[in-house]
Amino acid sequence: MTKMKDTPPRGAFSPRADICVLGGAGHVGLGISIVLASKGKRVLILDVNTAAMESIRSGCMPFLEFDAEPVLKQALESGNLLFSSDVAEIASVPIIMVTIGTPIDEFLNPDMKDFVRCFEEMLPYLSDEHLLILRSTVYPGMTEWLDRFVAGKGLHPRIAFCPERIVEGHAVRELQVLPQIVSGTTPEAEESASEVFSWIAPSIVRLKPMEAEFAKLFANAYRYIQFATTNQFYMMANSAGLDYYRILEGIKHDYPRLRDIPKAGYAAGPCLLKDTMQLTAFSNNRFSLGYSAMMINEGLPLYVVSQLEQKYALREKTVGILGMAFKADSDDPRTSLSYKLKKLLKLRAKQVLTTDPLVRHDSELAPLEEVLDRSDILILGVPHSAYRDINIQGKPVVDIWNFLGKSSLI
Repeated sequence: MTKMKDTPPRGAFSPRADICVLGGAGHVGLGISIVLASKGKRVLILDVNTAAMESIRSGCMPFLEFDAEPVLKQALESGNLLFSSDVAEIASVPIIMVTIGTPIDEFLNPDMKDFVRCFEEMLPYLSDEHLLILRSTVYPGMTEWLDRFVAGKGLHPRIAFCPERIVEGHAVRELQVLPQIVSGTTPEAEESASEVFSWIAPSIVRLKPMEAEFAKLFANAYRYIQFATTNQFYMMANSAGLDYYRILEGIKHDYPRLRDIPKAGYAAGPCLLKDTMQLTAFSNNRFSLGYSAMMINEGLPLYVVSQLEQKYALREKTVGILGMAFKADSDDPRTSLSYKLKKLLKLRAKQVLTTDPLVRHDSELAPLEEVLDRSDILILGVPHSAYRDINIQGKPVVDIWNFLGKSSLI
């Protein structure tokens, strides 16, 4: 292989950083970047999102992350955060952590094009001395595939898969209190990755690569199925004319075996559906429980709209959706079911208005007071804390979360 210009000889590290986080300006990468920097490690954030990196350089988080800005400012003041959009920078950094996303395609199958393209671009700058840590969720077997892929190019870096398991928005705290799952394609890779995460994690759980891949997928699929269970119960109770939360409170009262049933709500976000569908694809579409969960959770907006159609002349009504993020107190709208509600209602209602106190990049959002004043019917899309004491002006509100303390009946 012909060496690229200015690429140092393999193994000849003279690093200006201890670790490079590829995709380090994103939701997965930025949290761990600033936590590592706060522990005295020099971290190179490698990302093509120049707007996000400019925000980070200025000391402002590009998205909502609780307790992060003081840690970010400390990291910047210490000089431990570096920035680049040039993949050639990885040649001189001994540890590379990859946090790029792994989406599903329009057929609900894993879409690995960006994943493969990423490593093809990295190949000229990789060496046998590198430690390569995969951080994002991957399809089962992809860690071993990557090992074979780079070996086929004559390279033998240490390759590890170490999935993140944090709740989005709480990375700074959870990275430092949760155990870290670590796996490697060789004992040396596993040991090296364990050492890296010992910098921040309280304990290490060692698994084989495919075990670790399944562990992450199982965790998200289980949560998604939990939401589907309570959402199915909600729809059954509502269709029978019953308040689901009176039933839920009754069966959970002093009865610990059912304490884990969550509230009903729109189950979405960048991981839950995607990871459940990755398991479905892996099992040759025989993961019927996961597929059923998708049908229930993705079908909940359809159920809500159909119930409203039976009760109101929607074509004469303006409907306001309160909250467009995918979960409460988040500014992340990715795969939010509030947008599915919006699309469905645009075909059926006179007008649809939307608002959110945290989502930043949606030009169609209106101020809360305007939505409250102009709407005939309100739907609580997300139970943001900011909505706790709002005055709904006596208007009908669809609150399947039971957040506002009204009846959950539609």
